Amino acid sequence: MQTSILIVFILYLASMLLVGFFFYRKKINLNEYVLGDRKLNPWVTAMSAQASDMSGWLLTGIPGLAYASIIGAKEAIWTSIGLCLGTVLNWLLVAKRLRVYTEISNNSLTIPSYLENRFKDKKGIISIITAVVILFFFTIYTSSMFSAGAKLFSNIFGLDYTLALVIGSVVIVGYTFLGGFLAVSWTDLIQGLLMFFCLVFVPLFMLGNFTGGQTDEVGLLFESILKLFPTGDEFSYGWLGIISALGWGLGYCGMPHILVRFMACKDKRTIKPATVIALVWVVITMAAAIVIGICGSVYLGPGLADSEQVFMEVVKKLFPPIVAGIMLSAILAAIMSTADSQLLVASTSFSTDIYKRLINKNASDKQVLFVSKITVLVVAVIAFVIALDQNSTVFTVVSYAWAGLGASFGPIIFLSLYNKNVTSKGAVAGIVTGAVVTILFKYVLAPLGGFWSIYEIIPGFVLSLIAVLLFSKLDKPTDEMLAEFEEMKRQIKEKDDGQSQKASA
Repeated sequence: MQTSILIVFILYLASMLLVGFFFYRKKINLNEYVLGDRKLNPWVTAMSAQASDMSGWLLTGIPGLAYASIIGAKEAIWTSIGLCLGTVLNWLLVAKRLRVYTEISNNSLTIPSYLENRFKDKKGIISIITAVVILFFFTIYTSSMFSAGAKLFSNIFGLDYTLALVIGSVVIVGYTFLGGFLAVSWTDLIQGLLMFFCLVFVPLFMLGNFTGGQTDEVGLLFESILKLFPTGDEFSYGWLGIISALGWGLGYCGMPHILVRFMACKDKRTIKPATVIALVWVVITMAAAIVIGICGSVYLGPGLADSEQVFMEVVKKLFPPIVAGIMLSAILAAIMSTADSQLLVASTSFSTDIYKRLINKNASDKQVLFVSKITVLVVAVIAFVIALDQNSTVFTVVSYAWAGLGASFGPIIFLSLYNKNVTSKGAVAGIVTGAVVTILFKYVLAPLGGFWSIYEIIPGFVLSLIAVLLFSKLDKPTDEMLAEFEEMKRQIKEKDDGQSQKASA
């Protein structure tokens, strides 16, 4: 069985590397490497955004929670509800405005450069702080994906964890280094489709293989789990937990690796069909991941040493080797689709917003592109070192990085699109507050228990939002800022009749 799965994995990995090599041969410029020259169609926009969003924890962390216990399953459901709501609001409220605004505001290629251009920060303070925060939390986030990949290879082939970590890391870095944004986006399309079909078919086949007794057991389990609101019994999931789980949805408008997909789509008309595709994908995959975990607890029985390997164990037991290899490739797809995006965003943030701003202001596009690729390697090495701790769970690491990014950037991104009076002082205050509060709650206050154990994204987001609004009162927006804001609103209101000017084409 291992040989068959290995063959499938090799073919899959080779195909992903070929995509990277294809775009490497095209000799792409900086604009194409960083943002794909803003040419993504609806399918690539939607699938690359969602595949890079849902990462390895969709097939490890969420099923693992649902498998572990009734309370864990309730947490998985509430978390999924929060994520689905966040996805909907992000596509409906942020996507189109960000696509239009980033092009109006000096053709911004990264989130740091967008914020710098949006607030006319001539000193570059915003872009530098933003790039530092992205590098910090994305390095942690990437380490969780490397860890998930190592668990996959270790589970299937019985490899030593460190060796498995090396193999997964090399492949991910390989095609990101070669092809840049276009390689990442097109491979995400492939990987997103693979994740979707595997997540749908696995629970269907598992339910079809249940005995009568197992079916009854699953029915009783779902009956208990779907009592989602606090009941006071031993299986009750409290209000603090519910609020914390729903808080995941706050993070979406602050995720640079998702936001850049909005920035890279062909034009504002691309957003509407992409939104439909993305929302169908996310609702079905999240529901399927939870069902896999719950049904897996009956199909496999309790006792998995690592609950985050439930999807892997179900697939190995349920399918013949070749099919199992394809299904298990979905986990690799989920891991790669997020890690590559994080590496790319982190590296371009450093090269364009720190290197060119502080180190070499006269750097050519070729030099910036070179530095970006070197940064991919540096970030990957640091993430690899962090991932060497095989005792940390993927879900826990992802939740911390998600909170840091969401609290730091969510409020300022949203307000920058809807409030013309927000200023550079407010932007700096909001980003710093979000990052500091997240770290403070995670490592200082959460150990105290009680209210302080609330998911750190909630206090981080709220206090960041307040900081943006308060500090923006210390100065006023410039005439240029106000003019660009009004131009963005004008273009958003234009009928999508194909007559809009080049700025939205």
